[in-house]
Amino acid sequence: MFKFRSPNEQTTEPTVDKKALIFGLMSVFLCGIGFTIIAPVVPFLVQPYISNPGDQAIVVTLLTSVYAVCVFFAAPGLGALSDRYGRRPVLLVCLLGSAIGYVVFGLGGALWILFVGRIIDGITGGTISTIFAYFADIIPREQRTKYFGWVSAVVGVGTVIGPTLGGLLAKFGYSVPLYFGAIITLLNVVYGFFYMPESLDKNNRLKKITFTRLNPFTQLANILAMKNLNRLLVSAFLLWIPNGSLQAVFSQFTIDTFSWKPALIGLMFSIMGIQDIISQGLIMPKLLLKLSDARIAILGMAAEIIGYSLIAASALFSFYPLLIAGMFIFGFGDSIFGPSFNGMLSKSVDSSEQGRIQGGSQSIQALARMIGPIIGGQIYVSLGHAAPAFMGMILIAAAIPVLYKRTPVTI
Repeated sequence: MFKFRSPNEQTTEPTVDKKALIFGLMSVFLCGIGFTIIAPVVPFLVQPYISNPGDQAIVVTLLTSVYAVCVFFAAPGLGALSDRYGRRPVLLVCLLGSAIGYVVFGLGGALWILFVGRIIDGITGGTISTIFAYFADIIPREQRTKYFGWVSAVVGVGTVIGPTLGGLLAKFGYSVPLYFGAIITLLNVVYGFFYMPESLDKNNRLKKITFTRLNPFTQLANILAMKNLNRLLVSAFLLWIPNGSLQAVFSQFTIDTFSWKPALIGLMFSIMGIQDIISQGLIMPKLLLKLSDARIAILGMAAEIIGYSLIAASALFSFYPLLIAGMFIFGFGDSIFGPSFNGMLSKSVDSSEQGRIQGGSQSIQALARMIGPIIGGQIYVSLGHAAPAFMGMILIAAAIPVLYKRTPVTI
């Protein structure tokens, strides 16, 4: 998928196939909208089915966890399928499954139907790992961190629009954002069906799929056994646990602490997207000139610790400006950690293993986002609204030395 300049030009560095790049960026943009448009309304959709108000935060976090459980079991298989048959068919099926999941969740009618909607979405939840494998196919190795930064920026635009739009659409009914998310995702399926080029050359495809490649526990053990990856993935796992908790409990946190409505909650979620745009457009290019991927990742982790401390303080003092400041700083850290992590990850294996490694990474992330919301929901109810943020400070502080020891020379 690489193209080369003519001999008359001054450089022979590979460039990215523009058609493939445009489709990939459009896909992540629409995924950014689809994934975040429902965030402000989940507690309001759950509320009619909960008799005890104290249980609402637990149910909201369990909905996040059940999605992560399904992603954990499905991601290795989807990664193996994309390595065997190509990225295109897997990505289209995943997007279609997400659209169906949104519709089921929006229809509701009973609490178990909400869980069914999340299960459908989770089983086909290989969209992001397949997209990252797709980008790894079409982008030269030495340029991947830069382009993964572009991906984060485009996702940022989608996540700015998504929650804000979801909060505004909620005025017409709490299920409306779900239906709109389904429409957006289906449009992406249609566009991909007609215009998406396959990125994985047949010569680089997996020859056959073994049971081992489909077993999430075996895949997890094999990936963690890779010496060049284990510390990287363990440090990311420690970071993803509190991140999953924050994402799951945030809407409920703002309702309980500040009595916010969907439109304002959506604006707060948009801060994350704004930070992605600012960081990738202005800050990340300068950081790449001076720092290694690992140093950028550690800087991002340090920023997240500061962000969590301000979020905790906002709960303790019931002072929402601290929450806003904390979300901006946390968002900055998250926006620079993601592309640096994916850059290090993709450079660790060759083309035929990108689906496997991205699927394995998503399984680990799903495992963290399964554990994080469960723990976060429990300590939120039992220890107070600031407890999930304190957990984030502790776990990321533990993750930094793990990542630092991974590459002591290159850091």
